[in-house]
Amino acid sequence: MARKKTPRWLQAARARGAPVEEGERADWLARALGRSGILPQQEAEHAIRDGRVRVEDRVEREPFAPVRPGMTVFVEGQAHRLESPLHVLMFHKPEGVIVAGTDPEGQGTVFERLRAVLPPELRNFEWYAVGRLDRDTTGLLLFTNDERVVQHGTSPAKHLPKRYVAQVAGRPSEEALTRLQEGLVLEDGPTRPAGARLLAPECVELVLTEGRHHQVKRMLAAVGHPVRTLHRQAVGSVLLDVPVGSWRPLRPEEISEGLGFQVP
Repeated sequence: MARKKTPRWLQAARARGAPVEEGERADWLARALGRSGILPQQEAEHAIRDGRVRVEDRVEREPFAPVRPGMTVFVEGQAHRLESPLHVLMFHKPEGVIVAGTDPEGQGTVFERLRAVLPPELRNFEWYAVGRLDRDTTGLLLFTNDERVVQHGTSPAKHLPKRYVAQVAGRPSEEALTRLQEGLVLEDGPTRPAGARLLAPECVELVLTEGRHHQVKRMLAAVGHPVRTLHRQAVGSVLLDVPVGSWRPLRPEEISEGLGFQVP
């Protein structure tokens, strides 16, 4: 069995003789700056290597330098505390943009669209998308500054429901809906049972508790009704309620009850 690779932040900590307490949440400088809303992680890495970041009493040029919550850092001479308040945002993804760092086709990414509409106090956070939506899929996409929310929202073990509305070719029969509800076999194995109902002659609502690649499209194609348009309405019990291209923060009860995420 291959040995698990030691994380870069831990390598850096050991090299410096820095203590790492058992159970302490691992963090390193570049990521901590992003989590705290001081600089997005990529910008933070450049600033650190350029010598523009000081950690308490020293200039730090190692992006993976271990840090602790509450430490004081200086960026361009301005003092900041490494504090990471939990943020989860709802964003209404438009058609045509992708969930990726860059877009080779030049139509833009969801991260660019999100930052363009955020207020200044939120723009410098490192935002992580909780799952993905295809370029041509619209609807609810969640963002957070805490990877633990990403892990929770995408974990196969959590079975967090996600509700979609699909415009399809043809009118699905009761038999087709039953097959979706009971689960069917795709090329990568059987699916979990899904919620499925007809909203209009060629419009299906599908609720999944797993998240495979292109799963909604593949399931509907498997019962003879290829998807024409796809929109995600809800994750957990959090319902999309902002216009296309807009955002809002999730309330604490939406995070804890709607998504079932409890801060460890």
